[in-house]
Amino acid sequence: MHKYELLIYWSQEDSAFVVEVPELPGCMSDGATYAEAVKNAQVAINEWIETARDLGRDIPRAKGKLAYA
Repeated sequence: MHKYELLIYWSQEDSAFVVEVPELPGCMSDGATYAEAVKNAQVAINEWIETARDLGRDIPRAKGKLAYA
């Protein structure tokens, strides 16, 4: 399991929990339940990393909690 920070919130519009992975640009997922959304996020992270490797792009190291100003 990767240890990237996950931002999880409820989307009324989508009637789903949405997960964003700030350290991996464009990496997002969703799910009907909180647990499903987190599980789907791990799949999305794996796919993001696999695609980055295939394209020869750098893969950011997981930094954990990000500081926001």
